[in-house]
Amino acid sequence: MLTVDLDRMRVAPGDRVLDLGAGTGRHSYELQRRGAYVVAVDLDDVVLKDTAHMMVAVAIEEDVGRGAAVVADALTLPFADGSFDHVIASEVLEHIPNDEQALREIARVTRPGGVIAASVPRFWPEAVCWALSKEYHSNDGGHVRIYRRSQLMERAEDAGLKWFDTHHAHALHSAFWWLRCAVDLDAKRPPVSWYHRFLVWDIERAHPLVRAGESLMNVAMGKSLVLYLRKQSV
Repeated sequence: MLTVDLDRMRVAPGDRVLDLGAGTGRHSYELQRRGAYVVAVDLDDVVLKDTAHMMVAVAIEEDVGRGAAVVADALTLPFADGSFDHVIASEVLEHIPNDEQALREIARVTRPGGVIAASVPRFWPEAVCWALSKEYHSNDGGHVRIYRRSQLMERAEDAGLKWFDTHHAHALHSAFWWLRCAVDLDAKRPPVSWYHRFLVWDIERAHPLVRAGESLMNVAMGKSLVLYLRKQSV
């Protein structure tokens, strides 16, 4: 299930796209299917190795571009200025203490006029998680801040990026994480495990009624805030 709406980014065949903090590659695979050349970047070399293998499998099975997987730090990206037409940074910035430097690096490697999609946890659903569980955010590699939209916009603008669109996503995941924080962060015990099975079913089936219901709920309780930004021309 994607957080970023690739249609809003207007990703076209042949575009070069950086998927920063790619993790298990959910955005990378869909970008491949759209004909983009994808560079998946993450600090976790173990997870990224699996993602790289899956990218090859997608390329072979669906006859699309292979792209590449690179272990790298968001604060010092190993790419030349203007290397990418688009950058996705989905659920990444909340993990990085120096998010301003990360945004400057994102801007640097994006061509003038290129589009960036950055998603972070929405303020109030995230605040509930923090209130319910210290372990949720205080563990190694956990969330270091709760963003307000205005704060993220300001930091993006300071990096030379201009906001042009926004939406919220994953309302059903808000309640899931509240339940996890209150009952069982490992999601192994009922009722958390039951809810997890429902979310997996939803991802696999994408039932129209459930998708429509979540779309309506996203306005009020979507867990993720997604900003679409454009790098300003010099």
